[in-house]
Amino acid sequence: MATNPILEVPSTRSGDSWSVAGRTFTSRLIVGTGKYKSLEQNAAAVAASGAEIVTVAVRRVNLTDPSAPKLTDHIDPKVVTYLPNTAGCFTAEEAIRTLRLAREAGGWTLVKLEVLAEAKTLYPDMIETVRATELLTKEGFEVMVYCTDDPIMARRCEEAGAVAIMPLGAPIGSGLGVQNPVTIRLIVEQAKVPVLVDAGVGTASDAAFAMELGCDGVLMNTAIAEAKDPILMAEAMKAAVESGRLAYRAGRMQKRRYADPSSPLAGLI
Repeated sequence: MATNPILEVPSTRSGDSWSVAGRTFTSRLIVGTGKYKSLEQNAAAVAASGAEIVTVAVRRVNLTDPSAPKLTDHIDPKVVTYLPNTAGCFTAEEAIRTLRLAREAGGWTLVKLEVLAEAKTLYPDMIETVRATELLTKEGFEVMVYCTDDPIMARRCEEAGAVAIMPLGAPIGSGLGVQNPVTIRLIVEQAKVPVLVDAGVGTASDAAFAMELGCDGVLMNTAIAEAKDPILMAEAMKAAVESGRLAYRAGRMQKRRYADPSSPLAGLI
């Protein structure tokens, strides 16, 4: 039976990839590997999300000890890109030491830098973060940087050598969603490297909103891991990131203060 060409809808997703440090990905969703009930559940959530990158807290996740359950037995690093991070580090020296260990353990050079200022808010210490970015870049690391949603500090990170800027949407694990969309948008407009919202996502609409702001991707962990059904939430986040990206590419309608009828009023009988 012949296909009606009028009904054929061209794909809008082909070729819409993004790149960081010379690596190209099609999924714009990055997921974490913490807080899950088991490594099996974690692996199932990653599969459901379609993510091609997972973050790994080097100081908390077993990657090398054969006598204990290993993440690599459940999520194949040859299939999914591992992004070692420095969660739990409060100084540049701690973060640098942690990432050197990661490089020795798995040869990883693409890394996520977190240097926290305090345990209560888990906000990044931007002075230490910029310093660590400079030092790690000189050592050959490709650093994706967790930072505040401050456009000036985001620029400082980029100038220090960051290959991606990752401003927080809200405090880590809060689920509050993007609190400062104006500053996130300013960061997107000025950056010459990818921008990904990192932290604060609570549900699918938060992820879609971040993508509608023009971000290159979204990173999340708690929103999936602490959902009542993590696998189903992972599917929801995949759809949200994709729909938010499509909406951004499509270009939203202009906001108006008054009504504008869909059907013309002129010529009414």
